[in-house]
This record gives sequence, C-alpha cells and structure tokens, in this order.
Amino acid sequence: MGFNFNMNFITPDAPIGIFDSGIGGLTVAQAISNLLPYEQFVYFGDTAHLPYGDKSPQAIARYSVRIAHFLKKKGCKIVVIACNTASAWAYKQVQEALGKDFLVLNVVDPAVDYVCSTFAKYSRMGVIATKATVNSGIYRESFKKINPKIKLNSISTPLLAPMIEEGYFNNKISQTIINNYLDNHRLLGIEALILACTHYPLILPEVQKYYKSKNVEIINPATCVARATKAVLAQHNLLQTNVCVPHHSFFVSDYTEGFEAATKIFFNQKVDLQHYPIWETAE
Repeated sequence: MGFNFNMNFITPDAPIGIFDSGIGGLTVAQAISNLLPYEQFVYFGDTAHLPYGDKSPQAIARYSVRIAHFLKKKGCKIVVIACNTASAWAYKQVQEALGKDFLVLNVVDPAVDYVCSTFAKYSRMGVIATKATVNSGIYRESFKKINPKIKLNSISTPLLAPMIEEGYFNNKISQTIINNYLDNHRLLGIEALILACTHYPLILPEVQKYYKSKNVEIINPATCVARATKAVLAQHNLLQTNVCVPHHSFFVSDYTEGFEAATKIFFNQKVDLQHYPIWETAE
C-alpha cells in the first residue's frame, strides 16, 4: 500500500471519509470505529441510487467520483470506498479524480490480502456479491495476482442488498432466501466464503447458521478494511493522537427513515443525518 502523499494541508485531526450506496458501508464504519475509537469520520450513503449492484459501470464511477470529491472538500484525510461494487468499477477513477497524492482505500484488496496471508492452505474459495461485483471479475483477478492456485467460485446474490436495506434480515424470510443462494452448486466444497458486499455482515449470523454443520470459514471484509485503514494512516503519521469522543457526520443523497434507524443501531447515539443531493451539485 505505497502512497505518495502531500501532508501540507492534512493533519491527524482530519476525519476519515467513508461512502457506500446505502447502509452497508456502516459495517465498515463500525469496524473502523471499533479499531480506531478516537477517529472522526464523515459517512455518505448514496441512497438515491442504491443498490449499485444493478447499475452500469459508468454510472457507478460517476456517482463514486462525485461523492469522493464531496468527502475531500469536507477535509477528509482518506477516502474509504466501503462498497465492493464501487471498489470494482470506480477505484481507479476515484484515485485519478482526487489526485495521486490523496489516500484512497477500497474494500477488495484488504480482504484478498488477509485471505491469502491467513488462509494460505485453502484452495477453494467462495464469493457472494452483487451482479456488478461478480461481473467485474475483481476478486478473481486479485486472487490470481497473489495466489493463482486458489480456485474461486463466485455467485451473484442480487436480492440480498435490497432485502437488507429494507430491514429484512434475521427472520424466516431472509433465511430462506440466503439458504437458497448458498445451496448453489458452485459453492459446494468451498473452504471459506467471502461476504463480498458490505451489506452482508448484517446477515452473518444467518450465513453461519447455514454452515453450522460444515467447516467453512466466513470472511467479513469490514474488519480487514479497518485494519488496512489503520495501517495506511499510521504509515503516513495521520492516526488521531488526541483522546477524545469523536463526532461523526452522516450524509445521504436521499433521506430515508431506515438509514437513520440503522445509524442509531450501529453507533448507539443520536445521529445528525444530513440530506445532500449529490447529483444536483457541481463537482
């Protein structure tokens, strides 16, 4: 994770910028907050355009670049793309848009690095993700670069992110849908499963329930991204050193009560949710 970074205008007190299409990225925000409790962050949920999984690569890149510009203008010291689909289709565009010296982190690389270093003995991996993430081939390409011996089987699970956004998880309906996806023959015999959508940690208990009698490791990329965020900030001397209670900011491109409720659940505090219609503003 080598970066050239101009530190003239950035200090450790600056916030971390995080964005996703909706509430899924809150799993990443929570993981970062748990690991770095004194760091402040600015979160943007592009609720007007969710889910990204059924959007074109061009649209995903356009939304992501616009949001990244917004987070940079908010004074963020790093932008974390807390969305697998945006990481697959917009990471390079976001890097180019913000400038080569600006820190940008995606959710795919930390997860792949973690799996290859921690579970080197595994040869059969499964991935569940949105259609756009699967179609991008990003996980296959990333694993091939580090460990080409791993056989990767990916399936798209398009109902899961919208289902989770609507609050349908940890119930009989969601368990039935999840079981139906995991019964896919392409996942037979896998040794580990990557939850390759930041919404999916919210259904982790249900995935674990399905695999309770099978020896399958479930990989939650949110924790991998949190560790990578800490490492990158430490590398550039940008870790928050002041012991203080951070005040996080939450923005959405379209207000939803469900998003506000989710933020309160994740962070157990009153949330100042601000509406910012990103598509109506200039970059």
